Amino acid sequence: MLNYIFKRIIHAAEVLFVVSLITFAVLLWIPGDVAQLILGSDATPEKLEALRISLGLDRAWYLQYWDWLKGLFRLDLGQSYLFGQNVTTLIAQRLPVTLSIAVFSMLIASVTAILLGSLAAIKKNTKTDYFVTGLMQLGSSVPSFWIGMLCIVFFGLKLKIFPITGYVPIEKGFIPYLNSIFLPSFVLAIGEIGMLLRTVRTSMLDSLRQDYMDMAKVKGLPKVTVYLKYALRSAMIAPINVMGIQFAKLVGGTVVIESVFSLPGLGRLILVAVEQRDIMLLQGLVIFITFLVILISLIVDIAVMFLNPRIRVQMEGE
Repeated sequence: MLNYIFKRIIHAAEVLFVVSLITFAVLLWIPGDVAQLILGSDATPEKLEALRISLGLDRAWYLQYWDWLKGLFRLDLGQSYLFGQNVTTLIAQRLPVTLSIAVFSMLIASVTAILLGSLAAIKKNTKTDYFVTGLMQLGSSVPSFWIGMLCIVFFGLKLKIFPITGYVPIEKGFIPYLNSIFLPSFVLAIGEIGMLLRTVRTSMLDSLRQDYMDMAKVKGLPKVTVYLKYALRSAMIAPINVMGIQFAKLVGGTVVIESVFSLPGLGRLILVAVEQRDIMLLQGLVIFITFLVILISLIVDIAVMFLNPRIRVQMEGE
């Protein structure tokens, strides 16, 4: 297994290098003048040239990329033109918001999908199964921003149960922190439940058809033990893979929800970086999110290996 992990780390480094090079090249060749954006349209040519020199924009692109790459090895992602702060610092300030939303939304989606998907498989072709399947299709088809607006109007403005904007750090109290992230997490979870529920239901149905399930029933084991210990445990391989993919997607895909709920996370930071053409900030965000996605993928693969010995043997033999 260590050999497999080492290969994955090498592969991850290769992917990060390619992503960094492509990102740097694309952002560098986008039309527009960074110095002009920073100083404004009234800046004199002398000031613009002086700023370009101070930022190193007058140097060849490969020298700029090499300097940025060297900083990357020191965990220095450069300086944001817009905020005047280190990109690493900006990411560290915004990361807890995005991670909180992603973690809680995956927790809501996972628990709901496992419970309803297992119930639908056990009650196959009954009203319960049809009801769960309908919920699955509804959750997959409704846009998250529309659900977000409905939740703001109903839970925030009408019932006044949850705040509709802002983020409260956990240091100021767990309850205020949970209230500030519950609605956006719930909205994100609705969008992820559909695919995950379908995966759990399909995997559970396949597990219930296996021979060992008949043996467990013949032994007279309680139904709870049969379904939880044997069927559900065997059926969790595919859902765990889907959870990992969805969580990685959520980490880098919270732009809409963070904008709707005015949350200071990575999603809004990406939006600001794109709007203001803050190349250094955007490069840092892209490479950081790529690293997170690769790390999550590796953790999920290792978890699947531990759950299924056959997969572990297969991966170790590659």
